[in-house]
Amino acid sequence: MTTTAFAALLSHWRRKPLQLMTLIMGIALATALWSGVQAINAEARASYARAASVLEQSGMAQIIGRDGAGIPIATYARLRRAGWKVSPVIEGNYRFGTTRVRLIGVEPLTMPSEAQVLDASKGDDVPRLLASKGQLITSEATARKLREVTHMEIRTSERVPDDAAFVDIGVADRLLNAHGHLTRLIVAPTPAPDAPPLQTVAPDVTFKASADRPDVARLTDSFHLNLTAFGFLSFVVGLFIVYSASGLSFEQRRGTFRTLRSLGVSLRSLTMMIVIELAMLALLSGLLGVALGYIIAWLLLPGVAATLRGLYDASVPESLSLRPEWWFAGLGIALGGTAVSSAQSLWRVWRMPILSAAQPRAWARATTPGLAYHALGGILLLFTATLLVFMGAGLLSGFAVLGCLLLGAALLLPALLSIFLIIAEKASKGSAMLHWFWADARLQLPGLSLALMALLLALATNIGVGTMVSSFRLTFNGWLDQRLAAELYVTARDEGEAFRLREWLPRHSISVLPIWNAEADVSGERLAIYGVADDQTYRDHWPLIEATANAWDEIAAGRASLINEQMWRRVRIKLGDRISIGRDWSLPVVGVYSDYGNPKGQIIVGIDALVQHFPDVPKLRYGVRVPMSDVSRLRRDLVHALGVPDGNIVDQGSLKRQSRAVFDQTFRVTGALNVLTLAVAGFAMFSSLLTLSGIRLPQLAPIWAMGSRRRTLVALEVMRALSLWAAVFLAAIPVGLALAWILLAIVNVEAFGWRLPMAVFPWEWLWLGLVAFIAACLSVAVPVRRLVSIHPADLLRVFANER
Repeated sequence: MTTTAFAALLSHWRRKPLQLMTLIMGIALATALWSGVQAINAEARASYARAASVLEQSGMAQIIGRDGAGIPIATYARLRRAGWKVSPVIEGNYRFGTTRVRLIGVEPLTMPSEAQVLDASKGDDVPRLLASKGQLITSEATARKLREVTHMEIRTSERVPDDAAFVDIGVADRLLNAHGHLTRLIVAPTPAPDAPPLQTVAPDVTFKASADRPDVARLTDSFHLNLTAFGFLSFVVGLFIVYSASGLSFEQRRGTFRTLRSLGVSLRSLTMMIVIELAMLALLSGLLGVALGYIIAWLLLPGVAATLRGLYDASVPESLSLRPEWWFAGLGIALGGTAVSSAQSLWRVWRMPILSAAQPRAWARATTPGLAYHALGGILLLFTATLLVFMGAGLLSGFAVLGCLLLGAALLLPALLSIFLIIAEKASKGSAMLHWFWADARLQLPGLSLALMALLLALATNIGVGTMVSSFRLTFNGWLDQRLAAELYVTARDEGEAFRLREWLPRHSISVLPIWNAEADVSGERLAIYGVADDQTYRDHWPLIEATANAWDEIAAGRASLINEQMWRRVRIKLGDRISIGRDWSLPVVGVYSDYGNPKGQIIVGIDALVQHFPDVPKLRYGVRVPMSDVSRLRRDLVHALGVPDGNIVDQGSLKRQSRAVFDQTFRVTGALNVLTLAVAGFAMFSSLLTLSGIRLPQLAPIWAMGSRRRTLVALEVMRALSLWAAVFLAAIPVGLALAWILLAIVNVEAFGWRLPMAVFPWEWLWLGLVAFIAACLSVAVPVRRLVSIHPADLLRVFANER
């Protein structure tokens, strides 16, 4: 009996294959984007953890200087004499010609075995690392780049991430000009017995537990949260499809449920069979969704890797690993989403009297809550978003504002559309057909409301994110035009070549702008300190957000500093406040400058002051001001007269093109997710129209019987769908602009530390509207084709059925 009853339930899908396809694709699409995003995030975080375990020895306790300052060699000596098992590390960014790497200097004789990168089975590793000339241990990809720009011996290791190199601590001290100041001390897992307390031996340092998260993982949290928000939005839009398809299947099988109950199938058994059916469909669709998610992640990961490398200097591999955690998470989210989407229908089955009437009814009206409740919920959510704008703080608060805005607007949409249709209906009393057209559209609205909500979310997200990206591009291009003022940029291969450039360039150019920088501890962070020359170029081309009247004169005299917007917002420094640079240098802040694309703090001082406090600063890079007509000639002279490689000379136009290419690559992932979200919303509209078309005959048959042609009915169906699309598109514009403002004024500031001016791009809205129009036409194509091909006998049969 149970097997026969279960087969009767499953037979519905054999008779409704399109409905089955809609349900499976709804779950699969909802799962695909979510699991794809989680796969990318899991791969990136695994890469951070792997890199941190090697580069930062994150699995081990460490000792660092207080307030981020370096550790004197004398402190290390005291700890060793007191019995502490510690090993020193000196690290920093170093440039070999044009190749920049993270240099980690270690002491292999005292480094705990758990943190070693050397192959202990090869006895020549340690002596070669300790050689006076030094040996670099890098990845194969980094080694290929370094062999062209350094004479140091290079050894490769699979354990070392890209763009990093291990070297003996003495060599690192010399290359990084650390002067014996250690970055940190690695503590052995097994402490020495009877060692005195740390604060007794070295009160100027602090203990850092091994559980602390790596800096890169903290820095990229905002990016991964952004991806997760996109994935969750697509998941919610996909659930709209599941809710519509499963709700219709329950409504169409009410007669089957009644018959099975009348034949003796208990309510518990019937419910269990429905749950098993849904679980089977969810697992099948979940597997398909996870497979699609893997493909999406595989296609998007190179773009994500480029974005993380460009924004955060984080190295992530472009290949995807099969990780069981996100496969199981994808199946779990498919099961959970199906359960949530079907919960209301299951509850109705449980509460349905055994002899409940099985007559078909308006499915959407029976399964959708009242418009008033939707509208009230939407108003409350929009009010909450407004409160959070003025009272909230932090990145999570910004995303909460986004969530409340989008969900509130979606819930309010059906009520607004209903008001619009009522007004149109009242305005068309002179024409009976037109009056019926609007009244019938209002009757369809509950069944289409979920699909229209999905379309609103997708359109608003595209408008909002598109406005943000276009505003960023406009601001970024203007900022590049101001900041990249020099006509040529030259990088010397070594200090000898740099000295010859300093002698030769002033005689062949208008001015020479050194681009020198050192690293120092500022407010507990390791920041880049740049020096600028006293040149009119900076006064004319460097935009300052805030500044004193004589800011550039103070900088040139070495009496003041500029800080970037990120540091200004994070540390909340005011003009006139002093900042400590390293141990024995402090300067007042006289201005704040824009620094788009850099999530870290940065300081600018006078070039003479920088050299005075950092005499060993690398002096390899220069900007050269020349007339544009002389750029080609000067480039040839640099190559032929001084022997500078052509690859070390970049003209202004090429550098701008490279910067814009990095910008476009950075937002390629966002654009792809926008397209995918819009595609899911289009499929939601298609599935809703497809399912509604099966119960539309009772409304259309009387109109046909009164003399209207099927061609007229088809035209009315298309006009109805497009009028609802147009109303949703118009509603999406203000929602999208509000979304863009939140992204620019709240989320971007909290995530990256800079605020961008907002610009409006109506032509982009029209293009998006055209894409949505095509999607609406495609979504209505199958239902219209079904109406065109329907036999007149099927329309007449409507009047023979009991209703």
